[in-house]
Amino acid sequence: MNASGSLRATIMVVAFAIPATTIAAEAMLPKQLAWTAYGTTSSGYAQSVAIGNMLKNRHGTALRVLPGKNDVSRMTPLKDGKADMCACGIASYFGSEGVMLFAKKGWGPQPIRVIRTSMGAFGLGLATAKDANVNSMADLKGKRVAWVRGGDALNVNAGANLAFGGLTWDDVVKVEFPGFKQSWEGLINDQVDAAFASTVTPLAKRLAASPRGIHWPALPHNDEVAWTRFLKAAPYFVKHNVTVGAGISKEQPWEGAGYSYPILVANAAYDKDVVYALTKAMTEGYDDYKDGAPGAKGWSTSAQNFQWVMPFHDGAVEYYKEIGVWNGDMQSHNDNLVKRQDVLAKAWKEFLASHSGDDDAFKSAWMKARASALSAAGMNPVFN
Repeated sequence: MNASGSLRATIMVVAFAIPATTIAAEAMLPKQLAWTAYGTTSSGYAQSVAIGNMLKNRHGTALRVLPGKNDVSRMTPLKDGKADMCACGIASYFGSEGVMLFAKKGWGPQPIRVIRTSMGAFGLGLATAKDANVNSMADLKGKRVAWVRGGDALNVNAGANLAFGGLTWDDVVKVEFPGFKQSWEGLINDQVDAAFASTVTPLAKRLAASPRGIHWPALPHNDEVAWTRFLKAAPYFVKHNVTVGAGISKEQPWEGAGYSYPILVANAAYDKDVVYALTKAMTEGYDDYKDGAPGAKGWSTSAQNFQWVMPFHDGAVEYYKEIGVWNGDMQSHNDNLVKRQDVLAKAWKEFLASHSGDDDAFKSAWMKARASALSAAGMNPVFN
């Protein structure tokens, strides 16, 4: 029996002797945890290692961080139960929705739950070449915008930024590239006028240093109509005053957007008491790892968004209630997100009963069935 299994057995025995409300308070971390993360050169991996050092020093728990080259390689061990958690990117949300890479047989909507997230000082947006004279997203009409083949997340995010300006892909010149790097090289080389990325990507720094220069069109936080369009297309974004990035500083911030990275998730069925103990450890040990890696300060309790796009794990919720940062509105929001996952899971099961294969036709049919099920439940499909 592994450490998590031993912990569960111990808790079951003790449950007969003490009140249920005391169990979580006595929950202990296992001797070993494993979670997947981005590659070894990523900030997400470095932050995971810093958290692991805290867990080892404070609790004697060894954290094994498994680097993954892409979204599927990071999430497969979580799906198969070979990793306890995943320090993922926004693909965790796409997985929970059963879209893009996960809209195929063997995947479908995943029962993902959030434990904690990191919200750093960087942002994510549609950067433009300064010489393109794009002062607002609406100014992109008729301009050349990068589209990355196979880069679903990049293209959805770029499309959401266009929606902020009241535009669609039909209002711009879509220029296709085989990859993210090539799209930004195209921006530097005057093949396009805009491309999506993090404000801290090295390619953004290259653009800033090039003759074209860089500009991040503002997403005014008081423009509620534009933000409604933006969040309808990509509800995982949040308003963010960005102070780190190419052409951005504390003195010259960008009124823009962002979303959490990394996003620490587990499956819904994962041991509630282990999640409680980990959430408590990460909260109480924050000062031990906040300076241990770039961006690690974003794991603070004050930076958590408890009404986001994925439900929080029951074990995490129990701890957040205990420290007084979880309220009734957050619980209602969480319950609705769990209901959404239930609708998706039922739709996927019914869909698989009458569809086979694993091709474009399968994906297209699933996306229609998915949208139909969510719409019937009064929920926004988001992805069409």
